[in-house]
Amino acid sequence: MVRDLLQHLEVHKSMGPDGMHRRILKGLVEVITRPLSMIYEQSWLTGEVPALANVTSIHKKGQEEDPGKYRLVSVTSMPGTVMEQTILSAITRENFVPTSEIIAVEETELNKKQSNIGKWQKMAKPHAFTVYYVKKARNHRWRCSDVTFWCVDEHLCNQWIQALKELLEMQKSRPKQLLVYINPYGGKRQGKRIYEQKVAPLFSLASISTDVVITEHANHAKDNLFEVNINKYDGVVCVGGDGMFSEVMHGLIGRMQKDSGIDQNNPKAPLVQCNISLIFYFSGSTDCICYSTVGISDPVTSALHIIVGDCQPLDVSSVHHNNTFLKYYVSLLGYGFYGDILKDSEKKRWMGPIRYDYSGFKTFLSHHYYEGTISFQPAKHTLGSPRDKDSCRAGCYICKKTEQQLAEQHKECGLKREEDEEWKVIKGKFLAINAVNMSCACTRSPKGLSPAAHLADGSADLILVRKCSRFDFLRYLVRHTNQDDQFDFSFVDVYRVKGFQFTSKLSEDNESNVTDIGKKRFGQFCRDHPACCCNITNSTWNCDGETLDSSTIEVRVHCQLMKLFARGIEETHKDEAANSQSSVEQLL
Repeated sequence: MVRDLLQHLEVHKSMGPDGMHRRILKGLVEVITRPLSMIYEQSWLTGEVPALANVTSIHKKGQEEDPGKYRLVSVTSMPGTVMEQTILSAITRENFVPTSEIIAVEETELNKKQSNIGKWQKMAKPHAFTVYYVKKARNHRWRCSDVTFWCVDEHLCNQWIQALKELLEMQKSRPKQLLVYINPYGGKRQGKRIYEQKVAPLFSLASISTDVVITEHANHAKDNLFEVNINKYDGVVCVGGDGMFSEVMHGLIGRMQKDSGIDQNNPKAPLVQCNISLIFYFSGSTDCICYSTVGISDPVTSALHIIVGDCQPLDVSSVHHNNTFLKYYVSLLGYGFYGDILKDSEKKRWMGPIRYDYSGFKTFLSHHYYEGTISFQPAKHTLGSPRDKDSCRAGCYICKKTEQQLAEQHKECGLKREEDEEWKVIKGKFLAINAVNMSCACTRSPKGLSPAAHLADGSADLILVRKCSRFDFLRYLVRHTNQDDQFDFSFVDVYRVKGFQFTSKLSEDNESNVTDIGKKRFGQFCRDHPACCCNITNSTWNCDGETLDSSTIEVRVHCQLMKLFARGIEETHKDEAANSQSSVEQLL
């Protein structure tokens, strides 16, 4: 580091107050690198800076008599400048850790072998403490790293430990007590093992207490959430895939509405926000919730987001039929193509994850389309649109601004009656009807179904894929895997909505015979009467990976109903490195 800085000195610039020219330092780089490195190291250990500087004031603008119109400038010696650049480079490269990303601080016992290594062997009796912190790796992956600090003074060492622990205590958003649900069949039956080996040690290191429940049957976690003392916990953790998340989410939201006396069967009832954060990981079939909120499906990354107390609001949509509550969803509600894939794949669970490829190919060849009517309310309160390039990222401006606007509207006017608001109606034949609350990104579709969908703006993106040829539909599907605009087709419409209703053609004309109405299809006859050539009339809803059979539904988006232990997707490692390099160049 020191050698590199000396070799790249700009020799045409002026000398410092010590009278040492830059050309001399550059010419003697091989001789002075080691002595300067030793001086810098001793300065770091003792806290003393052996630097001489001339400080002068330079007039910026305005009246010269005003002292506030002057800027102080210090001219230091060239070795002092090299020391500043060395420290700056180390901090901006990797050694600067925000207090919010420190996991734990522990006193470290040094054995004889450690104390006799390298530069520490001159210390009579070194004392040390270790700081465990979050280290950000590629592809939004987080890892637990550590650095050990050494010094001779035991009192100074204890002061540092105490000061750092007090800073950690000031992080009020960090959880202390968690309720953990583990699906033993998740992740190819590796869920329990992965939690015990990778996640539990991190919770222990961060002094987080946990109550672990191993689920034994379907809806075990949901039923348990209605019984436990939920107020003793700072958050709920579920280990499994998207289905496990949905089960715990239904239990948590249902418990909050029950305690608040809210009737979930009323589609217009304002739901009570959950004051307990939720997180899940790690190994379902797509794990699109993890990819859309964190950027990766990884147990260690999710655990570290929990430990540092990250909080990401999340919109939740409710689905009703004839004033009867059916389900909540946070990612995808799909009718037609995605519903048919899920329905067919559920019968082939023995095939494992490959069943989705098989069912997807089969559904694509069948090329089913469905007739129905969509009525929706445009989300006029939102700032963005589904066609813009503003993806939802950590600290999203659109989500924050939307929250403020909704709060102001409710404060000034109260909740406006939905019957009085504008509704748009579309009738047609659709290959797919998708409503997404988030991008629904995953490994197979890095951008997701709607790249510009936001996590907490109180709206959903309603995507209508009208009847088209197989080739055109294939072009549309392929664009989910590349950078092209997937909505740039004449047969694809997308709207940002805060609620919608769907009624199938069969429900609209219930006086007709079931076998005379319905879906036109290609090369596929009904299973019950293969010789009669009658057509199946309705598809199935894919509600966050679970089937939902209802030809008439009403959907409403509830703004920021839940909170996740997440931060939102941060900028990529490459972008951060570029920004960091740019900042360093400006400073130097």
